[in-house]
Amino acid sequence: MNPKIQWLRNKITNMDLQGMIISNPINIKYLTNIEAEGTLILTRKENIYITDARYIEYVRNIVTIFDEIVIYDVRDIDQDEYENFFMYCENVGFEENYVTYAKYKELKRRYKINNLVETENIIEQQRMLKDEEEIENIRQACEITRKCFEEVSKQLIPGKTEIEIAKMIDNYFSENAEGIAFDTIVASGENSSKPHAIPSNRKFEEQDIIVIDIGCKIKGYCSDMTRTFFIGTPTEEQKRVYDLVKKNHDQSIRDIYDGVNAKMLSKNVENDFNLNRYNLIHSLGHGVGLEIHEKPFLSTKVDFTLKENMIITIEPGIYIPGKFGIRIEDTILVQKACGVML
Repeated sequence: MNPKIQWLRNKITNMDLQGMIISNPINIKYLTNIEAEGTLILTRKENIYITDARYIEYVRNIVTIFDEIVIYDVRDIDQDEYENFFMYCENVGFEENYVTYAKYKELKRRYKINNLVETENIIEQQRMLKDEEEIENIRQACEITRKCFEEVSKQLIPGKTEIEIAKMIDNYFSENAEGIAFDTIVASGENSSKPHAIPSNRKFEEQDIIVIDIGCKIKGYCSDMTRTFFIGTPTEEQKRVYDLVKKNHDQSIRDIYDGVNAKMLSKNVENDFNLNRYNLIHSLGHGVGLEIHEKPFLSTKVDFTLKENMIITIEPGIYIPGKFGIRIEDTILVQKACGVML
């Protein structure tokens, strides 16, 4: 059987669940590699994927005998069959953080389930630990992102606009990957003080500072990197802030290992920024995988221990409203004794 589905079956058995309904398409992709509208259900004896006629052929081409998944066309299922899927099941799990209350009521009615049980993000928790194939996909996405930066850096000249550069980045990822992992950020001058600035028609000028935050996808897996560029020579203030951000970026990566506390990593950066009269206004980093922002989150508010084969970002940033911002971000693989930049 598909090892990820087997893992989930073992997990829900330990939770005294006799079945589970998986509705989140990201979790379905993780478990089955299927990217189509539908629902994955685990019954006592079968793994079942329910979809409609538009996707039947695609799903059949994705699923292998090894997956042991039975495919149903929703048109061929009557109400009695829905009710039979979880017959004699006392407890059935569902994804409480994805399903609305209206959907919850529909699931109970459709499958005639007496007790739908919250599963507390068990799939998202497992997704934090990447296998070799996942690591390689993200590594490839990061390599393409680095090459994109190399091409883009040649075009950061006075007269170019933020939108022009953003389009160049999006086109590069369209041609060399599966497209962008999130909306491209290109922010110059005073716009760089906005962490999630939207590219505008602002033209680059001499002595400009430019923050570019980009990522692409390979087989559904994301990269996430940020670089800060200067046109001409930075001011003393810009250089001082850049050096402070770079120092904390590099030190945080050196401090990563299996067993390190993410809250402590974040607190170290926050303390150093505060000593220099700046603030860490967002998380130090976050998990990366099938989603650009996923567990774990590195924050002074979250007490969490990093483990081997987690993939996270390190992205310290300082933003001075109305003047400029600086952020440096890389995607990091947590290993036993260190963090490795992908």
